[in-house]
Amino acid sequence: MRPRLLIVDDHVGFRAAARALFESEGYEVVGEAADGETALAEADRVDPGVALLDVHLPGMDGFAVAERLAAMPRPPVVVLTSSRPIADLRRRLADSPAVGFLAKDELSGPALAALI
Repeated sequence: MRPRLLIVDDHVGFRAAARALFESEGYEVVGEAADGETALAEADRVDPGVALLDVHLPGMDGFAVAERLAAMPRPPVVVLTSSRPIADLRRRLADSPAVGFLAKDELSGPALAALI
């Protein structure tokens, strides 16, 4: 059984494409959010097993959202994503509660499964 997935990204087109991709690979997408505050509310509402979380969000960035998600009573596994190279984010990623990072152009069900 695949985990329940919350997709957080400020670009509606990316959320739609990621939803279609992961649903076609057997994931249950239980919610979407365009910013950090909405992501926290959705995570509380839908209780996802995994949050696919964009690093660059309006307001609160993905790293701050990951910290807040980790403090929830039933925290989801957080996988960060970005269209920017990982080299720019390595230090912050190492200090975050996220289990890993997937570049947006490398998203796939097997890549996500390998991290979670």
